[in-house]
Amino acid sequence: MSHTLQFIGFIGSQDGSEIRPASGPVIDRDYVGTVARAHEYAGFDRALIAHSSASPDGFQIAAYAVQQTERLKVLLAHRPGFVAPTLAARQLASLDHFSQGRLAVHIITGGSDEEQQRDGDFLTKAERYARTDDYLDVVRKVWTSTTPFDHDGPYYKSRGSHSYVRPVNGTLPVYFGGSSDEGIAVAGKHADVYALWGEPLDDVRETIAKVRAAAALHGRQDQIEFSLSLRPVLGRTEEEAWAKADRILEEAKRLRASQSTFKPIRAGEPQNVGSQRLLAAAAGGRVRDKRLWTEIAALTGAQGNSTGLVGTPEQVTESLLDYYDLGVRTFLIRGFDPLVDAIEYGRELIPRVRQAVAAREADARTSVAAE
Repeated sequence: MSHTLQFIGFIGSQDGSEIRPASGPVIDRDYVGTVARAHEYAGFDRALIAHSSASPDGFQIAAYAVQQTERLKVLLAHRPGFVAPTLAARQLASLDHFSQGRLAVHIITGGSDEEQQRDGDFLTKAERYARTDDYLDVVRKVWTSTTPFDHDGPYYKSRGSHSYVRPVNGTLPVYFGGSSDEGIAVAGKHADVYALWGEPLDDVRETIAKVRAAAALHGRQDQIEFSLSLRPVLGRTEEEAWAKADRILEEAKRLRASQSTFKPIRAGEPQNVGSQRLLAAAAGGRVRDKRLWTEIAALTGAQGNSTGLVGTPEQVTESLLDYYDLGVRTFLIRGFDPLVDAIEYGRELIPRVRQAVAAREADARTSVAAE
């Protein structure tokens, strides 16, 4: 794994967000191609393809996105438990070859019983994490074993498993989401990159320490990296940025009111600990730290990446550097106008953060040389 700064964007199967009703076909090939190329043009390293129990198949979207680009890497969200791990390992390795080594996998175990049951999974949350642990043991064996192997785990058993196809670089980067104690324990064993949502600095510091402690049990405390997900809102001035954030909030409220499919959200309702933590952060105020904006998280019940950083590009860069100082090396950023914002981030934000990090690293090397 690289320890350099990384930026991850977002590729949906159609245009839409909390403030934009989904438009076009459910799988809009023109949009997928356009937004993928926009991320590549904007200088993103990767783009996430998300997963839900109702969404189109991410493997197919990823395959199309990599064919539309030359350099952009893909982070494919994958939920264990619905495909045999031996097959999943071959599917991922095969897609990695078609992408010429540009694939990573984001393991999401599933934080909602209700959503899992839509796909026929009735295990408890603790059981799901135990299954994920067993699942990833098998996947790693398929990718690395040079001879047929047997596996006898609590959830998966196989005999003589073997694969002709392995990832281009021997393995795939494994990103991992899950803020519960069970999730952190599994992440400590398996994750190359642990993914957090955009929480206040003190909370992020606490979680990073917990994950590193879990990784230390497997001798991996210096191998695991950290990703943080945020929704930057930029303006030429701070006042302009906050006015834009206020408009986003009002649009989100109007859209929710007009769509009867949205259920009322009560604080504490989400099963997953990540959403519970974001709602707790939102309960602490509209703005946390310097400019962490929590109102969309509060409005939506923190259903996913929903906290933002609001300010000028220079101010948002400064806030991202605060997280960088805690050990975060990857930032997953997406906007409320997905295509336009991705291009703006590439023009106004990503280069500034890269330059600031490069300057810090140069200063650090100079200091070491002077000692």
